[in-house]
Amino acid sequence: MDLVYRPERYPFLTAGLPGVGGVIRLLPQDFQVEEVPAYLPSGEGEHLYLFLEKEGLTTRQVLEFLRDELGIPEKEIGVAGLKDKHALTRQWFSIPKRHEDALCLLENLKGVRLLKADLHTNKLRTGHLKGNRFRILIREAQGGRERAEAILRVLQEKGLPNYYGPQRFGLEGLNPARGYELVKKGKGRGSPWLKRFLIGSLQSLLFNDWVALRMERGLYDRVIPGDWAKKHATGGEFLVESEAEAERALRLEISATGPLFGKKYPEARGEARALEDEILERYALKREEFRARRGARRPIRVPLAEWEVEEGPEGLWLSFFLPKGSYATSLLREVMKKEVDAPEGEED
Repeated sequence: MDLVYRPERYPFLTAGLPGVGGVIRLLPQDFQVEEVPAYLPSGEGEHLYLFLEKEGLTTRQVLEFLRDELGIPEKEIGVAGLKDKHALTRQWFSIPKRHEDALCLLENLKGVRLLKADLHTNKLRTGHLKGNRFRILIREAQGGRERAEAILRVLQEKGLPNYYGPQRFGLEGLNPARGYELVKKGKGRGSPWLKRFLIGSLQSLLFNDWVALRMERGLYDRVIPGDWAKKHATGGEFLVESEAEAERALRLEISATGPLFGKKYPEARGEARALEDEILERYALKREEFRARRGARRPIRVPLAEWEVEEGPEGLWLSFFLPKGSYATSLLREVMKKEVDAPEGEED
């Protein structure tokens, strides 16, 4: 029973197309990420929204500066997602308006620049974003722009496999095994947050295995009776009860969703449920063993939008948008045809 995350177990959607190889993240500015917010600040309210550009710092380090140097209680600081350290990133934070006068101290935090500030009625909360816009340089790429564009056209047509990236699984991919012990024994060392994180890592491994199984069975861009499908335009989910939905899946209007097992997630039925059972049986697991987690469903793929490839003296620049919860590393491994190291601190 192999509970270690091994990316080579997960097939490429574009396996028949050669990748560009190359290297990423030689410099922080090679990997640029900008949050696309779910909403913009309204211009009035008791919360001040800050759009910060940072380089060489994790989101956590910025939050700790706001707490320790500006005197803002941590529970009153809002952030939509975590961003990588070894990158140039732009993201939103929120603080209570009453701390506005202390913002001049931000100039003491090297690597941070305030781009915008405006008022809003509520604190920014985790997940309050549409997604992220990426601009990433691949140095030493082979085959030129045409090779990358051929891969991206397939991903645009069929959707990007929604694998969890390596950052979800910890050093050497060992966190799922620790989560497995918690699920089986129901106890262990560590804070409640750490236990949730480790069980979440196991849920993520099972989901990735489910994606791979559907790809191997020719069901990646299909829905079958008993699936829970997601409508990409609205985010709504529904139970697939007939073959009539197949055409919508082929048009990438809807996609099958896989399980993040827990006590309150919509359960698949019939043939779709049997595929999930196959993954559980692989690890001698049962649904009820995940009762400590709420559970959810996650789409097998995500639409790829607004992509572009530019060829420059440094290499290939890839620009694209991904919805929240999906991973740029999943796209990069398709384009480069090599495993991409986990970025430090990136979680959304």
